[in-house]
Formats: sequence, C-alpha cells, structure tokens
Amino acid sequence: MSDTSVIPAPLAVRNLFEDLLGRDVNVSPGDPMTAENLPTGAFAIYTDPAQQLYAVCGMTLSLAANAGAALGLLPAGAAEDSIEEKTLFPNLAENLGELFNIFTSLLNREGAPHVKLYQVIFPGQELPNDARAQLLALGKRLDLLIEVSRYGKGKFSLSLTG
Repeated sequence: MSDTSVIPAPLAVRNLFEDLLGRDVNVSPGDPMTAENLPTGAFAIYTDPAQQLYAVCGMTLSLAANAGAALGLLPAGAAEDSIEEKTLFPNLAENLGELFNIFTSLLNREGAPHVKLYQVIFPGQELPNDARAQLLALGKRLDLLIEVSRYGKGKFSLSLTG
C-alpha cells in the first residue's frame, strides 16, 4: 500500500454533500462509529487496483436515511419512517449507493492508486471482518457529525488503510 492515501478534509466532505444534496450541510468533528452502530449502519468498502481494502466509510442509519431522502428529493418523513423501522428503505438505499460511489472522487488523488467502490453494505447486512476491523481501528481516519438541513444528522466515519 502506498502512503499517498490522504484523508479528505471535512470541508471537502461538506462540499460534496452540499453539491449532491442541493442543501446546506453542517459538518463538525464527531465521535467514531462504534460496534453498537454496526448492525444498523450503512457502509462502503473501497479497494485499490489490486482489490486490496483501501478504505471503509460508514454512516449511522440516521445519516444514511437523511442523506438518501435528501438526494432523492423525498420528504424528511421518508427518512424518519426508515429510521423508526431500523432499516433503510430500497429507494433510500439506492440513493445512498450513488452517494457512496460519488464519494470515491474524494479518495482518488493524483499519483495515488485508483480507488473504486467495491461493495455497499446496508443495515442488517454483515460487514466483512476486515472492513469491520478497519472501520473500528485507530489510525488514518475522519470522524464527523453531519447534519443535512431540514432533515437530520448522524455519524460519518472514514478509515483508510494506508
């Protein structure tokens, strides 16, 4: 693994969310996701050209549902219902998958290995052990509290292997 991996700046994450969702997004330092967040969280696994784990991005159900609803121009109630039922409705999941895919643009840097979205894990699905260990590890990571205007907020964690 090359040491060219760079954690995106919180401002870059905020700008990406604002551009995609078309609304104000507030980003502040947050606590890392914990093992308790895993069963209902949504995750993206990113790999390098050799199919090696490069990064894991996780969102709590509240952020995943709110971002998915905002991206789909759905009412906040759609996210609230999803959160209440502790699942991510298919339309919200599809939107979130698109957001995770576009997020790859923040991981790809000039001169660094080309990173791609390998897999999206939705609430209720098992996060593979290597990805779980990476997400919960100390090291190269970014932990934020992201609030989507007029929707809601949740935890966002990104952990890089490099």
